[in-house]
Amino acid sequence: MSYSVHQAKTNFSRLLKEAEAGQEVIVTRGKKPVAKIVAVEPAPSRKELAGAYAREVYWDDDAFDPVTDEELVQMGMGYLLDVPLVPAPKKSKRK
Repeated sequence: MSYSVHQAKTNFSRLLKEAEAGQEVIVTRGKKPVAKIVAVEPAPSRKELAGAYAREVYWDDDAFDPVTDEELVQMGMGYLLDVPLVPAPKKSKRK
C-alpha cells in the first residue's frame, strides 16, 4: 500500500499493523516514494543461537577427566599447584 506523508502521520499505528501483517507500506511525498515500512524479523532467542552451534562442538571421552600437574604447567596454570583446594579453617578466638 502507498500513503502520503500526511496520511502516514495520521494513521501510523494502522501502517505498523499492516507491516506486521506482512504488507510492504510505502510513504510518498507527492508522487515520489521516500520511505518503506516493513516488519522487522524477530531476533533469534538465546536457545536458537546455542542450537546453531550444537553440531560444531565436539569433545573426547576424557575431556572431563582430572588434569595432571604436568598438564596444568603445560597450559600455563602451574600457579594453581601451590594453592590449596580448600582454604584452611579459621581458628576460633574462644577460650
